[in-house]
Amino acid sequence: MAFDEVRPEADVSTGPQTLTADADAADAEAVAAAAKSYPVAPGVALKVRSGPGTQYDHVRTLPVGASVRIFCQKPGQAVKGPYGTSRIWDNIGNGEFVSDAYVRTGSDGYVAIRC
Repeated sequence: MAFDEVRPEADVSTGPQTLTADADAADAEAVAAAAKSYPVAPGVALKVRSGPGTQYDHVRTLPVGASVRIFCQKPGQAVKGPYGTSRIWDNIGNGEFVSDAYVRTGSDGYVAIRC
């Protein structure tokens, strides 16, 4: 949902549709989180996997200097990278995961919802 879209909530008792501030705030936060882009470690052409571990198929490789949007995160195989050792895997697309140890999120924990 874009920031300028409004999602009405039906109010059966009064007939017309009403908006709730809590729903709008939650939608705006979800859009902002999904829109945020995180840089891949400098000088790294990062392998994208079909699941949260190196045993999963190699889907493609991100070029050096790439940034990724993280839609959700999932625990998986521990990987040591430029940003430490992490069991967190970032979902960057449908069936596409990269190790969080190679993505500068500014956190050692989750920065997105769990998949």
